[in-house]
Amino acid sequence: MSKYLLNKFLYTVDRDPELVERYREDPRGTVAWWEAERANQLLNCHTGEASTWLAFDDPEREALVAHDYVKLFELGAHPFLTLTLFIAAFERDHAEPLGFQKEYALRLQHFSLPYPDIAT
Repeated sequence: MSKYLLNKFLYTVDRDPELVERYREDPRGTVAWWEAERANQLLNCHTGEASTWLAFDDPEREALVAHDYVKLFELGAHPFLTLTLFIAAFERDHAEPLGFQKEYALRLQHFSLPYPDIAT
């Protein structure tokens, strides 16, 4: 498992409105494309340098595909990165203000300290 790669996905997709929409509408295709095309690019590096070994494991991939932010939290994804991406993707589906944030808190309320380790 690579918490780094998981957080990198959340970070990079959240910063591109087109990728947010693509992830919302076609999560399996977006995750597969991102893993093949972007996972091994170095962050903030535009010189063509890349690594060759990073890949999601099955639980990470399936949690991303299912938009399962509870599982992502359990796997150690950073909660701020998860929350911001899922707000961008799903806040519009809630009628009340802060509707998604309230749902997020409700679905994660069973966690108690210490939270899963988010160190990468």
